Amino acid sequence: MTRTSEHGLPVGDPVPGWTPRARPRPGPFVGRTCSVVPLEAGHADALYPTCAARGTEHLWTYLADGPFPDPGAFRDRIAGTVADPSSVSVAVLLADGTPAGLASYLRIDEAQGSVEVGGILLGTALRRTTASTEAMHLMAAHVFDDLGYRRYEWKCDDLNAPSKATARRLGFTYEGTFRNALVYKGRNRDTAWFSITDEEWPAVKAAQQVWLDPANFDADGGQVRPLGRVQ
Repeated sequence: MTRTSEHGLPVGDPVPGWTPRARPRPGPFVGRTCSVVPLEAGHADALYPTCAARGTEHLWTYLADGPFPDPGAFRDRIAGTVADPSSVSVAVLLADGTPAGLASYLRIDEAQGSVEVGGILLGTALRRTTASTEAMHLMAAHVFDDLGYRRYEWKCDDLNAPSKATARRLGFTYEGTFRNALVYKGRNRDTAWFSITDEEWPAVKAAQQVWLDPANFDADGGQVRPLGRVQ
């Protein structure tokens, strides 16, 4: 039933006891196939071969900057990301401790309990792996389970079909497309918006955990049931 104000106008449900949330931490969050740790400038050299070296330029197509085929320029970029006070950035380490990707908590709004995961750069060693999914799971779990946020966002270029498919696979709900939202690299970006809310998170979390369970993988490491079918 729709609630109404004393003036007979429809209003939203109450959020009893709401208080601002703490700022997300950059880890460490440890999983079975990867770990998420604070991004450091010193990670640049280890990230470079699979994230920025020649042959990986396509990974930067939908990011606001790059590519950075020069190691020095890439080091500067990582140092700048680490120093950015508006975001909280992480490195994704493989099970053996090798840095293989990065991501950030963006648009952090502690007062409203809303935060975006973005700036995602998965190196060639991480793409289409269990570790890449587990890294996103660990970051979301911190936001919802540790901090009690109400909303977790994912945004991407509307032409970035793989990113949109990943968002849906991870349990994000498509909310719409903001037309002519940005100009980057001299071209237009229509931005597709996705989110998970705190009400949705328990079911999304359970589906991700079922998929990540070792029992969901055969002897060769292949998935038994895709995550989209578990949900």
